[in-house]
Amino acid sequence: MPRPVSDRIMTMRLPLGKDNFATIISMYAPTMTLPDENKEAFYNQLASVLSGIPRTDKLLLIGDINARIGRDNDKWPLVMDKHGIGKCNSNGELLLALCSEFELIVTNRRMNARPLGCILVPDTGI
Repeated sequence: MPRPVSDRIMTMRLPLGKDNFATIISMYAPTMTLPDENKEAFYNQLASVLSGIPRTDKLLLIGDINARIGRDNDKWPLVMDKHGIGKCNSNGELLLALCSEFELIVTNRRMNARPLGCILVPDTGI
């Protein structure tokens, strides 16, 4: 069963077989426009959740992370590769620090920069 942690974090632990489990954490991280206190509280809560997951579990952290980690991996070589886009922002620094603390690796961070489709509604700004 999914377990809500907050309005931004949910976990689910799934049995994979004899004594094997996978934990999925779904999250919606604060955007860059929110105060730093909100972002720090979110990442502290996420760290608390990660601390409670058995190290033997397979772990998948998914969601809308609202961070740019860029391509410069000199500071985080065990966490990311060099195939990112742009530069790291403050949310990216928080994410990379969390990943480093819990020995997580950032994967699948490529997004198609070109929109697949766009709908413009005249005179609405949408």
